[in-house]
Amino acid sequence: MKTTLTVTKNDAGQRLDKFLTKTYRNLPTSLLYKAIRKKDIRINGKRCEASQRLAEGDAVYLFLPDDALEIAPPTYAFMHASRQLDVVYEDEHLLLLNKKAGLLVHPDDREFADTLLFRVQRYLYEKGEYDPDAEQSFAPALVNRIDRNTSGIVIAAKTAVALRILNEKLKNREIQKYYLCIVHGRMSKPADTLEGYLEKNEAQNRVYISDTAKQGARTIRTRYKVLDQRGDLSLLEIHLLTGRTHQIRAHLASIGHPLLGDGKYGTNALNKGTGFTKQALCSYRLAFQFTTPAGELEYLNGKQFALQDVWFAEAFQKGEIGS
Repeated sequence: MKTTLTVTKNDAGQRLDKFLTKTYRNLPTSLLYKAIRKKDIRINGKRCEASQRLAEGDAVYLFLPDDALEIAPPTYAFMHASRQLDVVYEDEHLLLLNKKAGLLVHPDDREFADTLLFRVQRYLYEKGEYDPDAEQSFAPALVNRIDRNTSGIVIAAKTAVALRILNEKLKNREIQKYYLCIVHGRMSKPADTLEGYLEKNEAQNRVYISDTAKQGARTIRTRYKVLDQRGDLSLLEIHLLTGRTHQIRAHLASIGHPLLGDGKYGTNALNKGTGFTKQALCSYRLAFQFTTPAGELEYLNGKQFALQDVWFAEAFQKGEIGS
């Protein structure tokens, strides 16, 4: 098979052998050097050397078997991730994704291949919106994160500008986050704002809540509203006023109302027989409420995005849970 490659500006300056092994990843090195010696590979119709540097506009002629010239896609870690992705909203700057309970958002020492981050990168790569080889340092990234066993909306930035703006807005609490959850027990008030101090224990991967300030503890504020109550369970909407690790789970447990299905901050005795092996917690609504300029993302100001079907909430209100 005869194939001709024209050297572009981005390819100029490379050695011939390096250029061809990048282009044709199935091309055996032994065949490559043999073809150069036999003049089955030429530059501008002339004999060449493996070490010859390419110039923009050079024509590289190859007379090689078809299977050696198959252009195999490069291997990226994110290509091992699943294609399954539930997109709530998408535009040129960002994605809003419905993360399912059980899926990790970022790789860790237990799970590397299939995470929400890698699913996003694979999705954008296969759409042609992300080319790792063309980027100097940026890669699509997640703006917020939620626990592995929590479901709900996660924001992914497609561009460096969007990532910078969204990180700033999240830090300044100009993106409001609302959750739905089911807790054990009936709340003493129909609505309230809980305040406390959260201390993180990295070794145990858990947090502890207290009513008094102490060194290393961070202030937390959690607002709740009761939506429904059935039996000894309550369906709540949570407005997260501060965003700390495990805040909702630990804060509600600290006042005697652990989440249904939460084995870390609740007890197995409470959850036994409920059928819930993961906490009934979902980040179901985001509201963009900018109080400072948002540049290219100004169009988001005032917009809200919500999941229409939160499975445990619908089941609770139908009386299938808690009756």
